[in-house]
Amino acid sequence: MRHTPLRLAARAFHAEAERLEPNNMATVQLKNIKKVYPFSGSEQKKEKKKKADEPEKEKISLQITDEGIVAVQGFSLDIADKEFVVLVGPSGCGKSTTLRMVAGLEEISDGELYIDGKLMNDVAPKDRDIAMVFQNYALYPHMTVYDNMAFSLMLRHAPKDEIDKKVLEAAEILNITQYLERKPKALSGGQRQRVAIGRAIVRAPKVMLMDEPLSNLDAKLRNEMRAEIIKLRERINTTFIYVTHDQTEAMTLGDRIVIMRDGFIQQIGTPQEVFNHPANLFVAGFIGMPGMNFFDAKLIREGDQFFVSVGSFKTELAPEKEERLLKNNVQSQDVTLGVRPEHIDIARDGVPAKVDVSEMMGSSVHLHVTAEGRDIIIIVPTIDINSSFRMGDTVRFSFRGNVVHVFSRETDKNLEW
Repeated sequence: MRHTPLRLAARAFHAEAERLEPNNMATVQLKNIKKVYPFSGSEQKKEKKKKADEPEKEKISLQITDEGIVAVQGFSLDIADKEFVVLVGPSGCGKSTTLRMVAGLEEISDGELYIDGKLMNDVAPKDRDIAMVFQNYALYPHMTVYDNMAFSLMLRHAPKDEIDKKVLEAAEILNITQYLERKPKALSGGQRQRVAIGRAIVRAPKVMLMDEPLSNLDAKLRNEMRAEIIKLRERINTTFIYVTHDQTEAMTLGDRIVIMRDGFIQQIGTPQEVFNHPANLFVAGFIGMPGMNFFDAKLIREGDQFFVSVGSFKTELAPEKEERLLKNNVQSQDVTLGVRPEHIDIARDGVPAKVDVSEMMGSSVHLHVTAEGRDIIIIVPTIDINSSFRMGDTVRFSFRGNVVHVFSRETDKNLEW
């Protein structure tokens, strides 16, 4: 085949594009990952001594075995190319440990990690084609912003014009071009975090790992940076794994959320799925702000119909909920009933409650009440309020059968699922 000048030029153009914009397609697979921190000699002695006095270990929620403390167990997850996955959970649940295993900063005790279909268990961090953004920025204080961002490319001996191009592009995306000649100490916390993100994206990694990058920022700056990260993921072709303890971050950023507790996955789903259909009591209480209210209740089955009762208040469940309970052959039983604060209505007839605190939040009032021996929060839109609520007032509330969640008293699992 004859190579015309036009064809040669086109080939050269595509080769240059591939050199500057490498193929970033990357899936990430974690298969039954486990992380065990072995006991030191002194810890083992201490543990043996405690076992004599305390047969059951209650202070630490993580599983303790003869091997040591199990920080992560049975973690399996398939992450699609360019997907944004958020690992969320309380402190000590194993989310940062999982991220560090993907990065290669922690050894995997058992299981397999694949990036782009290649087994990575024994591959050095520098060879995994990942970039990590840390909570504490981890910038070089003696270097300028430009040099901090360019450093990884300099180590690769990339051409100067390529370094310039990538640093300037990243700085423009993150709106920090005007700070390129400054040193980190002359920047605010939000600006430093932008530099740390910029340093990661100039490498054009296949996988971007972010470990609570916004936790050191104030609330206003966190909101701004969340919006910036959403914009960023639209502009760079990278798979994101993001760790946070903040469920608001998880709900706003993630394509899917992985909720963890004590080293185990509790539920995986889209933000809407985990909010609307929590798999268990923990997920129900963790996702949502303010948190879900819980009542001691009775589930009553009458033929193919299901009702829930709290005290003297009784309501029928929605048809789709009844259908799922029938499919699982659920019978009448004592249950824990979950209802979100925004789904409770002040009513003439319903569950009686005593007002403890009334918080004006602008568009709504958050009523903290005591009902059926529980502390309950009710969100009342200000447009629906005809009078103010005072401490000690008695109110009544109700809820509809399409917004409640029914959990087993024995297993804490959602009986619909």
